[in-house]
Amino acid sequence: MSIPTPRGDREKLITSLTPQLRRHLKIRAFEHGMDIQDATEHAIKAWYLAVDVPEVDTAKAKTWGTFLPAGEPETFKGACTERGVTYVQGLAQAVTLWLENHPSPTAPLTAQPVTRVIVANQKGGVGKTFISSGIAQALAEDGRRVLLVDYDPQGHLTAELGFEDVMYEDDVETLLMHMEGSAKGDIRDLLVALDHKRFGERLHLLPASDDAFLRDVSLSKVSFSEAALERALEPLEDDYDVIIIDGPPSLGLNMDTALYYVRRREGELADRSGVITPVWANRASHRAFRLLKSQMDDLCRKGRIQVDYLGLVVNAYDSRRGKLVKENKDQWERSTSPTVLAVIGDLKEGREAADGEIPLLEYAPDSDHAQAMRDLAKELAV
Repeated sequence: MSIPTPRGDREKLITSLTPQLRRHLKIRAFEHGMDIQDATEHAIKAWYLAVDVPEVDTAKAKTWGTFLPAGEPETFKGACTERGVTYVQGLAQAVTLWLENHPSPTAPLTAQPVTRVIVANQKGGVGKTFISSGIAQALAEDGRRVLLVDYDPQGHLTAELGFEDVMYEDDVETLLMHMEGSAKGDIRDLLVALDHKRFGERLHLLPASDDAFLRDVSLSKVSFSEAALERALEPLEDDYDVIIIDGPPSLGLNMDTALYYVRRREGELADRSGVITPVWANRASHRAFRLLKSQMDDLCRKGRIQVDYLGLVVNAYDSRRGKLVKENKDQWERSTSPTVLAVIGDLKEGREAADGEIPLLEYAPDSDHAQAMRDLAKELAV
């Protein structure tokens, strides 16, 4: 989901699309200077005129929604019925046909800024640290250069990766000092590396510090405070392919700076940088999500920016917890703005890895938890 909401006089088509087709459509639309909604509209109109369109593999398609001109969703559904195909198959055929008829231009794609992602939810205990750390590990394992930023004053990410002592070192500059502009040294001096062989020296951590609890108060005195995190991290951006921020369990100025940092920059692909929100299958998570979305809406409106919602992750799901848990999970999965990227079970490997201060992919590389992180990482691999 992009904020602000799509232009008026359009109606939402809710169906499903495979992650691969969605990524290809997003990239190709950008290459041709089009919005993904307009590309989808053109694809469907071309599909109406096509004959003998081959079937497309729609396995692993996930719920997806797009806005079309008023009346067009019903017209599309009627065309699918006439052709004897599902809405999912019809959309897949339309998108595939459009991709075939719109090859990548010979001119190279405009250079993209580093991918920036915040794993955010103002509700604590839903798995922000687990998700942010796991995705970062999977990306590094796959060859990406990744920086993990522990932006949570509680420092769980720093501790669970075995660097708790770094948080309390004396006479060391901190991220907050670089955000305030009072630091004298290089921010690279704050970084620590995860030296496990599978990460190939590509995974680094910017640890939490004990002054992070003062961040909201301190930033209130900084000019254009929303851009404070961007000013601090800018010197590092050329060194990494992806920067992942483990967000704070609170709203306020601290969160605003992180949301502003992951906004869509000029010329950047839609849904490339943005927000991932871990949730549980309970009512409290629904309330927390509404509060976070409200803050995002307010920041986007006042700052005249766009922040893309990359998706939700339903974490620690266990169907044995009863009917209400399943109903809440189903409600999340019906969401198309943002869509659910994954449902992760309440498995032991994540907790054991955290307790042992060992990265998950090092502790249990063949576990379902580890594979879930690899699958999530693919969502960011554009």
